[in-house]
Amino acid sequence: MVIKSRINPYFKDKGLTLSELTPKHIQDYYLYSLNVEKVSANTVIHRHANIRKALQYALKLGLIDFNPADRVERPKNNKYVATTYNEKELENLFSVVKGKRIEFAVTLGAFYGLRRSEIVGIKWDAIDFERKTFTIKHTVTEVMLDGKVTMVDKERTKTKSSYRTLPLVKPFEELLLRMRAEQETNRRVCGSAYSRKYLDYIYVNELGELVRPNFITQNFTIVLANNKLKKIRFHDLRHSCASLLYAHGVSLKEIQEWLGHSDISTTSNIYTHLDYSSKVSSANAILSVFPT
Repeated sequence: MVIKSRINPYFKDKGLTLSELTPKHIQDYYLYSLNVEKVSANTVIHRHANIRKALQYALKLGLIDFNPADRVERPKNNKYVATTYNEKELENLFSVVKGKRIEFAVTLGAFYGLRRSEIVGIKWDAIDFERKTFTIKHTVTEVMLDGKVTMVDKERTKTKSSYRTLPLVKPFEELLLRMRAEQETNRRVCGSAYSRKYLDYIYVNELGELVRPNFITQNFTIVLANNKLKKIRFHDLRHSCASLLYAHGVSLKEIQEWLGHSDISTTSNIYTHLDYSSKVSSANAILSVFPT
């Protein structure tokens, strides 16, 4: 937890008790976070929310007379402006990652606009090879528990609108078949050393261990640097996907459905969900840049 690992140590080193805590102490911590730890303004805002919530509970219990966090000036939220890849840059990226473990994540991130949690969470039962579809219905995230990074799998998506069925295009189907064959070989070669815990999952390593979401982020950055490709975040592949769809004339409504975007949770109350043919048109639009 961020309070235990990041916030508590700072105030403990200051020797402050709860009753001694003032707005200035909290303000100084925010300045320390920004100038010494070099974290973003958004991170400080997140920490502020945690601090305020904890102090609000202390106020409720009568341990303090007021919430000092309410008298602190938070840093302004710096909105991240996504950097996207155009068609040529995506073609180069697909070529560079082909055959590498990161290929699966890049394919799903750039072509389908999937989030990391959705990519890692895909299981074999989500793939319908006969109907040429796959369904996003399971996620895996990483959280900090007792100072350790732990993976948490959920039989649900980020939002209700994130649950969606998408077309299984040929390049992705071929990648899946190749990965399934590799897993069968690895299971046979490794024997008892092969993990049986994640047999249902698609994105595993040679020993059957589930690929972590943070591996995607870290390895993606390394691949870009090693191949001198434009630096973007992995999540920017999702934005690149949306930009490319829009450039090919796909409507904003269709793009929201394709991505399972959080905004559609509001608009879905007004608009009915698109029929499956609209998703096929989305697949055809972006398929033009996918390597054959």
